[in-house]
Amino acid sequence: MKEIVQFGHPSLKITSSEVLKFDSELKTLTDEMIDIMYNAPGVGLAAPQIGINKNIFVFDAGDGPKVAVNPHNLKLDGSVTFMEGCLSLPGYYWDIERAEYASLDCYDINGRQITYEGDDLTGRVLQHEYDHLKGKVLLTALKRKERKIALKNISLNGFPGKDV
Repeated sequence: MKEIVQFGHPSLKITSSEVLKFDSELKTLTDEMIDIMYNAPGVGLAAPQIGINKNIFVFDAGDGPKVAVNPHNLKLDGSVTFMEGCLSLPGYYWDIERAEYASLDCYDINGRQITYEGDDLTGRVLQHEYDHLKGKVLLTALKRKERKIALKNISLNGFPGKDV
């Protein structure tokens, strides 16, 4: 099984490419991603987090696993600040301001168009995983001074949550 890469890995900085084939390989990959997400444990996982720069993420905001392929047309509304972490930055959490509601068009593993939407955890996960596909990690959502402090803490302490 693939492992989750940590902050600093090159795949976390690259804009992911479109998925062109909806086939058994895609199904196998997304099944593996769901297993990795649950084993972490987490509520979302983007392909770049396992070193694959494809426009795919999986998530489970409490109502079963979902797959988003080639997500686009992100619509946001409102604003809310909430403590957020990332599987690629284990052991760290920050107050992150994001839109309160998110809607995202994408495709399922069979190539059928679908829209995921929601507020609270669902909205936050959609935004967080979409950011990964654009080469952004959680730290980019911090204000400059907070990001500087976070980077210093990571540099000095590593990832204390890796084996938690």
